[in-house]
Amino acid sequence: MALGSWRTYERMPREDGVAVMHAARQAGITFLDDARYDDETGDAPIPTGWSEVVFGDLFRAAGWNRDDVVVANKLWWEHWPEQDALAEIDGSLGRMAFDHVDLIYATPPPATLDVGEVVEQVAGLIRAGRARAWATSMWSAAQHHAALDVCEQLGAPTPVAAQMAVSLVEHSRPDDPEMQRAFDRGSIGLVAAYVLAGGTLTGKYLRGASGRADDDGSAVARAGKDLAPAVVDLARQWDVPPTHVAFAYAFAHPHLASVLFGARSPEQLHENVAAAATFAALDAEQINAVVRLAR
Repeated sequence: MALGSWRTYERMPREDGVAVMHAARQAGITFLDDARYDDETGDAPIPTGWSEVVFGDLFRAAGWNRDDVVVANKLWWEHWPEQDALAEIDGSLGRMAFDHVDLIYATPPPATLDVGEVVEQVAGLIRAGRARAWATSMWSAAQHHAALDVCEQLGAPTPVAAQMAVSLVEHSRPDDPEMQRAFDRGSIGLVAAYVLAGGTLTGKYLRGASGRADDDGSAVARAGKDLAPAVVDLARQWDVPPTHVAFAYAFAHPHLASVLFGARSPEQLHENVAAAATFAALDAEQINAVVRLAR
């Protein structure tokens, strides 16, 4: 399982962030996902990338051994071509106070940047030692096949992972037959994101929780709220948290490499991590019961 940091650590007291990081270490997590994004709190001293500054600080405060952890970050291509991949990642590394990331995700490139150039850019990061490997984030099947074509032609490193939304109410990309072929063709591992559909599949709205920015009335959020009673009912039958039922769907994907989740407290982190043990104990009939919930 991978611990993400999207819209998390900069919104909580530092001591709480350190506690979550400590809990992750204790739980044996060794895959951490960070990203640069614009400040949404109005309190950050810089307009973009404060999330990376906070992540790096918490990482060191929690006592992680850098060589024992896979750290991922993202290329957003926001300022291409004025800012190439090397300039973008150097900015992120400077804010995190790291000398490299282990995995760099390339988000879908803008229209002015073709897939061949993306491959050359990320290959350059690996040659320069800024990244150890690269992956994709929310790419289409066609983009994956195009990238694999270029990698074969150039002898360039292929993407090792693909981060995609994988939940009971949103799973179209990893289930695309052409994407399944790309997983096999490139030995690409699926990193399942947005597994709880913005928290809607936890059943928190059934308990009267108020909405957040993640629950913005999108089609996925609405579908998650609609499906939540069935998820909660199955969880009650099995005497497990609803999150474990939602996570089970991602764990069942045949190309899964890791499940990405966020946590705002040690208790939430431990509950999420325990979903792996729950899944391991499910029999085929129970797994089929989860899959049948999928929409």
